[in-house]
Amino acid sequence: MAAWNTEDIPDLSGRVAVVTGANSGIGYATARELARRGATVVLACRSERRGTEAGDRMAAEVPGADVTFARLDLADLASVREFAAGLPYDRLDLLVNNAGVMALPYGTTADGFEQQFGINHLGHFALAGLLLPALLRTPGARVITVSSWMHAVSNVDLTDLNSERRYHRWLAYGRSKTANLLFTHELSRRLAAQGSDVVAAAAHPGYADTNLQTAGPRMTGRRLTETLMRTGNRFFARSAPSGALPTLYAATAPGVRPDSFTGPPLVGVSPAPARRAPWTVDDRMGRLLWEASERLTGVVYDVPKA
Repeated sequence: MAAWNTEDIPDLSGRVAVVTGANSGIGYATARELARRGATVVLACRSERRGTEAGDRMAAEVPGADVTFARLDLADLASVREFAAGLPYDRLDLLVNNAGVMALPYGTTADGFEQQFGINHLGHFALAGLLLPALLRTPGARVITVSSWMHAVSNVDLTDLNSERRYHRWLAYGRSKTANLLFTHELSRRLAAQGSDVVAAAAHPGYADTNLQTAGPRMTGRRLTETLMRTGNRFFARSAPSGALPTLYAATAPGVRPDSFTGPPLVGVSPAPARRAPWTVDDRMGRLLWEASERLTGVVYDVPKA
């Protein structure tokens, strides 16, 4: 893969993009660069205050940026449905499933799902399914899902998707990131079977400086761990803009293959093909997780013949 940076992003005028979790970190950097290239960008965030503040900051950094805030709480399927129903565009060129939580203490979403699986996977699964009609009628549309190298920790456990028998915060996180890749794999397979040109691909930022690392320790009062995470972010992590490059590449570079997985290189910053665990390209696991996700969310995908 040749050297690539944000200057290589093509003109996106007339394109519509939705970026979840766009109020900070990688999501903010992703949305800002899409807007800088002319896209109309919807900042899909849980907090209205943080989302509108992010929009104001983005507009100041990118004069003329076409950005709007719309509330989306991935931990509440009613909010996901409301967001999808209220999107005021006939087309959708790009859906970036970026928002996520990491290594939180055990908790459940509004619908009773373990929160890492519920937010990182099920919320985005429902969102993409509800927005699929707009994606299908937009030539060259893409669905980019942000996973993590931590997916290599574990495959999903189809018999305990909500970690009801046993919960370990990092194991649950890794499984949710595997679910992201299995979703991408199965969506790609279903789109290809129907002759659709919508591209489903995945990316990961590597070790990037975001608030993901500190949220869990802060919630449980582990101040030393929070301090160590902040220190690690400061001295060892990639910046959020650097961490966003694989997502931006997958979202905008020509010739991105369906079911590809892009990450940072070992040296440098240009995005590169990322290694993935073999279980993330398992057709049977992809199908079974898909069927479970449709059952749990009530969102059934309809991919007609192109």
